Amino acid sequence: MNRQALRAERVITPQGERAATVVIHDGKIETVADYGFDPACPVEHLQGVLMPGLVDTHVHINEPGRTDWEGFDTATHAAAAGGITTLVDMPLNCIPVTTSAEALAAKLESVTGKLWVDCGYWGGATADNLGQLPALLKAGVLGVKSFTIHSGIEEFQAVDEEQLLQAMRLLAQAGLPHLVHAELDLHHSELEPIGRSYQKFLESRPRAWENEAIAMVIRVMRQLREEGLDPKAHIVHLSSSDALELIRKARAEGLKLTAETCPHYLTLAAETIPDGGTLYKCCPPIREAHNRDLLWQGLKAGVIDCIVSDHSPCTPELKSLEQGDLGEAWGGISALQFGLSLIWTEGQKRGFTLQDLARLMARRPAEIAGLDERKGCIEVGFDADFCVFDPEAELKVTPWVIKHKHKISPYLGKTLQGLVTQTWLRGQLIYKDDEYVGKARGRSLLMR
Repeated sequence: MNRQALRAERVITPQGERAATVVIHDGKIETVADYGFDPACPVEHLQGVLMPGLVDTHVHINEPGRTDWEGFDTATHAAAAGGITTLVDMPLNCIPVTTSAEALAAKLESVTGKLWVDCGYWGGATADNLGQLPALLKAGVLGVKSFTIHSGIEEFQAVDEEQLLQAMRLLAQAGLPHLVHAELDLHHSELEPIGRSYQKFLESRPRAWENEAIAMVIRVMRQLREEGLDPKAHIVHLSSSDALELIRKARAEGLKLTAETCPHYLTLAAETIPDGGTLYKCCPPIREAHNRDLLWQGLKAGVIDCIVSDHSPCTPELKSLEQGDLGEAWGGISALQFGLSLIWTEGQKRGFTLQDLARLMARRPAEIAGLDERKGCIEVGFDADFCVFDPEAELKVTPWVIKHKHKISPYLGKTLQGLVTQTWLRGQLIYKDDEYVGKARGRSLLMR
């Protein structure tokens, strides 16, 4: 590939925002130079802010097996439109679930010719696959995910404390992160039917479930540390602000515990969700406005490491849109391509800068996934993955702008501030002004 350069008055680098010329060679960043630098190659002058390509480490793509829900082609198109250049696919709700080396091989075969952005893969650690974990880890997953509560599908079984310990021991020995969907119903709660009531749904999955599951993860990490290991655990989609102090204290002990949250927990609030609003159903649930404010404070304080989508789509029929039954509807939010605009719309009101968002939505997710030597920042030697963002433009969410498979989302009709105008993958323009450029050039990212 010939050398080329991108020039912008606002470039977000690890050292801060600056006017710069970024020189690209063979898909990598060769130089980050002053604005007036002569790179002795063609230069493209950009309008807007040049940011690192976003890294979304929590996406349910559901292929192979449930491609009527989503699929790699539509998911990676949506990612490119949202400035996301790296995804990490979750091990469910595909068929087969990614709990064996053979299942990962089937997934890798299914992505051929479909990836518009780069994609890594999480494996799964379940109650019944511990014997298969060593081979799965060797096959190239970036880490594994477990549930401490029913996952929603029978083929991905939840783990108890002893099984979590066994699995995390293997992950610690491999130096890989163990992701945990942290909800734990210790009391085997029985509640009345939920029906259309959002308040009943909220009460059915209390903050205590998250707090108790996170406390269990910390106990397991302490036990492994006593064995001389140094485990890495990561709490996915944190919604309970009560757990922030647990996480902070665990880190103060030296435990490598990280946590993520999602745009829906940061931009929506239970008080404004209508009864029958099944598009808002996710697990754990969207909680109250005060809880949302505390999550933002957790981000500001660094207790929450990153923001990822948890894009969890399904068919419109499974969302029970006509009946509005929150008990029966599939839980999951669809908003993959809108994360940066959503967080910028709300975050700037709270003092967050684009520098902050680059760290929370690109750099830190890449670090947690073990991709931090090539993804997530504009720095020499990294992949030339970029997002060009217009922070002043408006974006109205309509079915016609949605790129993921089903044109449903809790954000339909909302007007957001900030618009992705271009996306670059390894030095090649793949998306510009609502049009895709070239062909699918994404690669699978394996931990080998």
